[in-house]
Amino acid sequence: MAYDEILASAIDAIGDTPLIALDRLSANHDGRILAKLESANPGFSKKDRAARSIIDEAERVGDLEPGQTVVELTSGNMGTGLAIVCAIRGYPFVAVMSRGNSIERARMMEALGAEVVLVQQAPGAIPGRVSGADLARVEEETARITTERDAFRADQFVREGNPRAHYCHTGPEIWRQSGGSVTHFCDFVGSGGSYAGITKYLKEQDPKIACYIVEPQGAEVLAHGAAENPGHPIQGGGYSIADLKFLENVPVDGYLGVSGRQARNAARDLARIEGIFGGYSAGANVAAALELLEGPARGGVVAVLICDSGLKYLSTDLWLPADSANQA
Repeated sequence: MAYDEILASAIDAIGDTPLIALDRLSANHDGRILAKLESANPGFSKKDRAARSIIDEAERVGDLEPGQTVVELTSGNMGTGLAIVCAIRGYPFVAVMSRGNSIERARMMEALGAEVVLVQQAPGAIPGRVSGADLARVEEETARITTERDAFRADQFVREGNPRAHYCHTGPEIWRQSGGSVTHFCDFVGSGGSYAGITKYLKEQDPKIACYIVEPQGAEVLAHGAAENPGHPIQGGGYSIADLKFLENVPVDGYLGVSGRQARNAARDLARIEGIFGGYSAGANVAAALELLEGPARGGVVAVLICDSGLKYLSTDLWLPADSANQA
């Protein structure tokens, strides 16, 4: 290895993830799916990009003082990215997460030096499934800790570093790696940062590229549906928040609803057929892309994100025996 290939830290390994053609999985469809392997980031998710960007921006404008505590609400992925960045930059980090998220996430953040505060789910909530009510409890605790410790809140739902990371890096990478062949893009929405950033960039390259928001069936509030199933199993998004800041003035060509069963089966197929070990949201994206190839994207090229690693879901029903596939 040449010396100029040695990176200064794990932060420098964030981004430039592979783009992989899912030609085996889509063999019976007219068109292609190109999967951006965000699980190849140091923290195993796309949120590493947003974490680095938010901290970079806070340092640049002076919002974050040397040694100041950083606090963030997380489903685990953003917290993992921040744990990595904060450890290297010298900031104590507190991750606040619902107990409805998989325990692997909490353990990984703790291993990376984070203090993890787990918040009890709302009454009647289903373990392993985080609803908007659960997220509201986490938000309340996050706000309390931020005030109590005079901390910097790395708010991924508000800080522009989140979508900017995807506009400046993820989107351009997809366009370059695909040779400008992408015709469609679909994305399971949590904070909306990756959808907003990538969509803005792709539309600037070719306004005809059609971009779709993916939501859990029964919680399709961005598509102006009712939140009938807030306790869906697709962790990391679908929180029934209808007014996401990052989606303001961002084009949306359509909406796709994916059930927990569809996401689960697609994630399993992704592992078994393509050798890509992704999580629930990766399964949701792939299921939505296959649906697009059967309709408006027939004959086209659909780009998706493999948002995180299946290793973060080993304790969930995502990897139970195949006879669990009939679950909602």
